[in-house]
Amino acid sequence: MKKAIRILGIFMLVFVAALSFASCSDDDDPVNNDFFAGTYKGSISYNDGSTNNSTDNGSVFVTKIASGTKYNFAFSNGIPDLNGVEFQQQGDHTLVMVGSTATSYIRIDNNELKILYIKDGKTWTANCTR
Repeated sequence: MKKAIRILGIFMLVFVAALSFASCSDDDDPVNNDFFAGTYKGSISYNDGSTNNSTDNGSVFVTKIASGTKYNFAFSNGIPDLNGVEFQQQGDHTLVMVGSTATSYIRIDNNELKILYIKDGKTWTANCTR
């Protein structure tokens, strides 16, 4: 009887652990989470007048910082990061950079990241998915 209870206990432990891993997903919504971290992959570029860096196989690691409305963007391939960019919610599952214009914007949702960000003569772009 003790052996059966022990086996049942181990089975339950494995089941709960498997359920925990299965509940984690890449479809986490950056809008509705207090903590968000996700990697978007696709084409990225950076140009500062003297440096032109672009790739079709880059990535951007996005994290929501403690303020709740600001995000950091860590680019691969030696492209400088964008930090502390403030966002506002647009629709149910989309965030748009505060102060977006037709020539400078960042748009993020659970599947796509679009960046055309121009500041101080430097330009970052990204067209990525996850």
